Amino acid sequence: MLRATVAVLARRTQQMEGAVAAGAAQATAMEVDGSMLEGGGQILRVSIALSAVLQKSLHIHSIRANRSKTGLRPQHLAGVQLVSQMCQGRLVGGKVGSSEITHTPSSCTGVEFSADPGTAGSIALLLQASVPVACFAKGPVTLALRGGTNAEMAPQMDYITRVFSPIASRMGVDLDINVVKRGYFPKGGGEVVARVNPLEDTLSPIVLEDRGEIAKITGRSFVAGPVPHRVATETAAAAERVLRKALGDDIPIDIDVVVETKQDAPLGAGSGIILECTTTTGCILGGTALGKRGVPAKKVGEDAATELLVGIAGGGCVDEYLMDQLVIFMGLAKGRSRVLTGPLSLHSETAIALVGTHSGADFTVTPKEGGGCVVECEGVGFSRKAA
Repeated sequence: MLRATVAVLARRTQQMEGAVAAGAAQATAMEVDGSMLEGGGQILRVSIALSAVLQKSLHIHSIRANRSKTGLRPQHLAGVQLVSQMCQGRLVGGKVGSSEITHTPSSCTGVEFSADPGTAGSIALLLQASVPVACFAKGPVTLALRGGTNAEMAPQMDYITRVFSPIASRMGVDLDINVVKRGYFPKGGGEVVARVNPLEDTLSPIVLEDRGEIAKITGRSFVAGPVPHRVATETAAAAERVLRKALGDDIPIDIDVVVETKQDAPLGAGSGIILECTTTTGCILGGTALGKRGVPAKKVGEDAATELLVGIAGGGCVDEYLMDQLVIFMGLAKGRSRVLTGPLSLHSETAIALVGTHSGADFTVTPKEGGGCVVECEGVGFSRKAA
């Protein structure tokens, strides 16, 4: 009788422990509506990165519901599979066209991983999803990525190396990028090798409140394949004319004109320009544009310069594209970050909502005169030792 009672109590204890564990897992699970706010691929990238870093299971539905082609496209699938691979996760629903996935992560290892969407999909967007995860891995991570290095509707790789990486390094992100081959729409074929050394412990907060004065503007105007050299020259000249008209003749402007070799860009043709404005306090703002069939080189240069000037006029220390990329790092950092930016983009609003909800970070957005704002965040201080 005593043995029977003990056995019953043991079974009940096991059931209670199982229920508590299940409840804890459910409490920490991430349930994400992919149609919220921006309603595109950014929700997927931020969510899967948080899932891997914080070791939270993820269920996301209505993926890319606000796009003309909804669901997972090859590029998005490659990013999700890459992150899941990095954290030895279990992915359900990972196929092109899927509007719903479930992801259960495990520990993030430090070895070499690869991703190739088989298209000209943006390599920069693969990095957006994977770099936060690599920062908290158990050892150095090498990412061998293929696709488009300069793609529409995404940051150019030059933006990542010349704008994002220098600023993110101030938070402790140790990212080394080698653009092995350039890849352009529609053939792709670009190759990038990124190496990330993990954090010692936590990310540092970032404070960017004083933009200072414009110190210089630099840039890179490029052509590849059969696109003639004069296109890069005309693009650079047009950008400089617009900048000089707006900013005067006292600010140094230096735009390199580059003709990619067959070895550097073996497939297809491409052209474009990246501009960066560096200030006396070390802030960096960017402006980019890509060439298209039928669009004059002059127009491409003017578009990039205009984008840069819009960022400058916004009064912030970062442009709108850098702001949304910094949000996840601010949320995970230890301490209070403060970033002065221009008008908040929908992408930034979306990132703040996701990171705040699922990491526990406390974000506040304070409007400033002229349309800009200060984004503050008390980060959760997530430690690599806890990953």
